[in-house]
This record gives sequence, structure tokens and C-alpha cells, in this order.
Amino acid sequence: MNNTTLTLPRPDDWHVHLRDGDVLAAVLPDTARHYARAIVMPNLKPPVTSAAAADAYRTRIRALLSDGDDFEPLMTCYLTDVTDAADLAAGTRDGIFTAAKLYPAGATTNSAAGVTDITRLDGVFETMSALGLPLLIHGEVVDRDVDVFDREAVFIERVLTPLRARHPALKIVFEHITTAEAAAYVSAADARLLAATVTPHHLMLNRGAMFEGGIRPHMYCLPIIKRETHRQALVKAVCSGDAHYFLGTDSAPHVMHTKESDCGCAGIYNAPVALAAYAEVFAAHDALPALEAFAAHNGPAFYGLPVNTRRITLTRDAHQPPPSRCVSELGDILVFDAPGTAQWRVSPAP
Repeated sequence: MNNTTLTLPRPDDWHVHLRDGDVLAAVLPDTARHYARAIVMPNLKPPVTSAAAADAYRTRIRALLSDGDDFEPLMTCYLTDVTDAADLAAGTRDGIFTAAKLYPAGATTNSAAGVTDITRLDGVFETMSALGLPLLIHGEVVDRDVDVFDREAVFIERVLTPLRARHPALKIVFEHITTAEAAAYVSAADARLLAATVTPHHLMLNRGAMFEGGIRPHMYCLPIIKRETHRQALVKAVCSGDAHYFLGTDSAPHVMHTKESDCGCAGIYNAPVALAAYAEVFAAHDALPALEAFAAHNGPAFYGLPVNTRRITLTRDAHQPPPSRCVSELGDILVFDAPGTAQWRVSPAP
């Protein structure tokens, strides 16, 4: 292994949006090609709020896999103010649910049915604590008096800290963190109970990327990209090899006309290039060996799953540029233009 080559167990993506229907059919191969497992987000229309709906969604995903694919979708329950704890428990015991997802109502794409008052779910969280079922959190407040760039830091103070005090045994993933405050908060916690995913775009970009030469709608995501100081704090956290952090791309496909509208959708589609983007970040900070823990070990350890036995090799060499678009029946989806990713090749290890 050197700073241009790394062989590691096949990674998992612990946060991905696959959508449904024609978009699912178009984007699924990009995730199945690179990852053995993926935590699939439940914010469909309508959202996946029951074990039966999750099982049906998993069946639709599996039906689209090609022969020879060994990709396993891991399903999540979309929490609402009226989530049925008994159904959630039954879905967990039946091997349908791997986690449950908390969207504050109105925080991001298809979150209108999300939670309006987190204390209403204390009974659900007690059930999850007893089951060891992780809670995945989109960690932002949506109050109009809170600046969009401060939503994550305020969420820690107003919501996450009290939640953890009420439910000290609840396993939580603070998803797609974007701030130095979040990294410091996660790093100080017990890694068996609180972990975080970090996306490639939040490691590569600061908020200036949304305004280079004009408005760049394809760089708009939620949580929104923050200042350079926050990006540097995230890079330092993941490149340290800390067990609190693992790979979660938050790859979020939207067809181009919905991104480029007068009220564009939040989300960056990075599935085809995410592994290369992570490799570029770790290599640029002389931390490529730490990528193995981040991509292949820390996530399985938190979820109580085995590390994948198949292996891949990441090689930095002259390589053909990745596709700039993913074509779906509903329209083209622009792929994240991640700096330096064309230099990386992902291949099965011999």
C-alpha cells in the first residue's frame, strides 16, 4: 500500500437515496457496483412508514439487481408523530428494519410527514433502545428564527443533547454532519452509542462552491455546505481513523430540471464517484491508510454486522473520466463533479 493504491474490504454505504420507479432503476447500478450493503433512505412518496412498506420496497430494489450482484439493501423506517412502536419492533425482529430515520418535518426532501415534536416519540425510542435499533438523525432545526447555516449546531443544543439524556442507551447516527461543532460533539461521545456519517461533498467543498460565477444549483444540498473552517474540521475528524465516523454518501438523485427550477431540490448525486472522492480526500491529507476503517470497518462495528469478505483496490492512475450524467426515463441526473476523481480506479482485488 502507498499513497496511490489501497486494497480494502468492499465498503458499505451507510446513507443513500435510491428513490423508486424509473429513477431507482437508473441509479441502483451505481451503488450496487461499489458497495456490498447500503442503508436505504425511506423518504419516498409516500414515505416508508411500516414494515410492510419497507419489505415491499426492498423487494422492488432486489428485483432490479443484475445476476451476480451481491448487493444487500438495508431498510429503514420513516418516523412520524404517530409511528407504531409495535410494528417497528416486529419489522426489526423479522429482519426488515436495520434502523429508523428521523426527519424533522420540513427539514429536507420529502420530509413533510416527519416529526414535529421529538418528545412524542419517547415511547418509540424506548422500544428502539431495548432492541438495539439505531436511530438515524437528520440533525437540523427548522425554526424560522435560526439561520440555515446554524441549524445543525442549534440542533445539538436544543434536540440531540436532551434526547440522549432521556434515552442514554439509544444508538444514534448523526447523519451527514457538516460542522466543527458536530465533529467535536460526536468525537467526545461513546462510539458504541453515537456515530456520524460524512459525505464526500462536505469533505471536498465549502459554501463558496454554490456561488462560483453565479448560482450553482447542483451544489445545493441539505444540510447546506458550510464555511471552509468546518470542512477542515470534518477532514481532520475522518482522516484521524476515529471509530466514530463512517462512510455515508447521502447520494441523492434529482433529475436536472428539478434542480434547475425556481425552487430547486436539495441533493447531490455522487454514487458513481463517491469512493474516488473519498480516496482523493484521504490521499491529499496523507491519510489513505485510514480510509479502510472509515469505509469498511467502523460502520459494520456500529451496526453489529460482519466486515465484508470480498475486497476491492483503489488505484490512483490515469483513468477515463466518470460519466457526467445518469440517464433515467424521467430525465438526466447530473453526477457530482468531484475534483480529482477521474484519477482513481476502483476494481475487484485479485
